Amino acid sequence: MTQKDLSVIGACMQGAPAAVGDVLADVDTPALLIDLDAFEDNLARVHARILQAGLLVRPHGKAHKTPAIAHLQLAAGAHGICCQKVSEAEVFVQAGIKDVLITNQIVGTRKAARLAVLAGQAKIGVCVDHALQVEQIGHALRSQGTQLDVLVEIDIGHARCGVIDGDQALALAQAIAQYAPHLNFKGIHAFRGSAQHMRQPEQRAAAVTSAVEKVRSIVQQLEAADFACPVITGGGTGTYGYEADSALYTEVQPGSYALMDTDYAANKLEVGSAPLRHALFGLCTVISMQPGHAVLDGGLKAFAVDQGLPRIELPGWSVKTLSDEHTTIVPGPDAVPLQVGDKVRIIPSHCDPTVNLHDWLIAIRGDVVQQAWPVLARGALF
Repeated sequence: MTQKDLSVIGACMQGAPAAVGDVLADVDTPALLIDLDAFEDNLARVHARILQAGLLVRPHGKAHKTPAIAHLQLAAGAHGICCQKVSEAEVFVQAGIKDVLITNQIVGTRKAARLAVLAGQAKIGVCVDHALQVEQIGHALRSQGTQLDVLVEIDIGHARCGVIDGDQALALAQAIAQYAPHLNFKGIHAFRGSAQHMRQPEQRAAAVTSAVEKVRSIVQQLEAADFACPVITGGGTGTYGYEADSALYTEVQPGSYALMDTDYAANKLEVGSAPLRHALFGLCTVISMQPGHAVLDGGLKAFAVDQGLPRIELPGWSVKTLSDEHTTIVPGPDAVPLQVGDKVRIIPSHCDPTVNLHDWLIAIRGDVVQQAWPVLARGALF
């Protein structure tokens, strides 16, 4: 059997778990569902908040890895999207997304060469925090004869990537300028992932205020050296309103807002704010009933647990454990009855890595399947 034969067989075996027009009871499991009503409401509310403040919306593709969703985000007013990897960006560009910011550091000559080719196909941006990144990307773009935008990343408290002061930012801006016109210095990337999950709104507001003070000072130093910063980008689902009101940021990068998960839902909101809706659900089948527990057909290979166990959307039942292929759920005193063959919904605790475990997202309205979206950037890690 040839490799081509194996590929064809693999494609057939990985067919979508549902077809348009199916009812929920017909969906094969374990599957990931997108509630379109909730999804569309989340997009409308978050985009309106950011756009009304005069900023651009640049949603993060890493949250869903699905070009069909990115196109819907653009149709709902987004300016472009973000990705974390060159391979992710390649998938989205091939699917017709023409403005992609890679919010990560790209190191390695092979990655730089692919990035240079991609820059000839769409508007591409990338982040840097070290001269080697600038050198490798600059050489690749010069050799390919293409150009892209470069943002200097600032560490605003996450203690991950990013330079820590204005002198380092200025040195990188000067290094970028040596590769003009292939590299275009565009401004600052300032994202603090940990701030997105601070539970109290006062904590999140203080984190953004601190970031704005630091970034504004660095921008002033860059502009004094004739490096204009037309783009100040960052923020996310937990803080987008604060960046929108900052009078500094020019665009915001919400990601999980479109789907939501139990971790983001644990954030306390400002008084009068309505929570975003859960749009992402796992669908599982009860495959075994035993005294004191039931077993579902999706486990660690269907749900990420880095932010804790997923939550079952079934009165009186709770998730006890996950193993490779199974989730064990246990009843409380008021648990509704279950039997083998029943289907139940699970709310993931972390949407991004959960989506990366699946080949398809099944978009539903009510209990009827509307679309089956392939997760085309699944596994795009390099």
